[in-house]
Amino acid sequence: MATRKRTTMYSSAGKKLYAVRNADGSFKDIQTYARAHRMDMARKSADEVAAAAKKKAPAKKKAAKKVAKKAVRKVAKKAVRKVAAKKAVRKVAKKAAARKAPAKKAVRKTAKKKTVRKSVRR
Repeated sequence: MATRKRTTMYSSAGKKLYAVRNADGSFKDIQTYARAHRMDMARKSADEVAAAAKKKAPAKKKAAKKVAKKAVRKVAKKAVRKVAAKKAVRKVAKKAAARKAPAKKAVRKTAKKKTVRKSVRR
């Protein structure tokens, strides 16, 4: 809540209003209840700010651990990817070799038959 006391009243349209008065009694500020309430909820109290400051100190250690864990995970992922890539390359190479082997057998030429010539004596 605000440090100054608010006077509640209603507008001609029927909306609830908050009015803050000066020391002499004149109106310093008039806001709708909804707007003032929304601002109050958004503003943090001194206790909340102090509690948040206490939580931030140990959070730095947690952040450092988090960064370290992230780095370890990243390195591990890279290693796994490399292994997976190598496996994939091997698999593709095996398949290519398997495909080429039968093709070579089909391409082989048959050896020419040697004919024996008869020698004629004269």
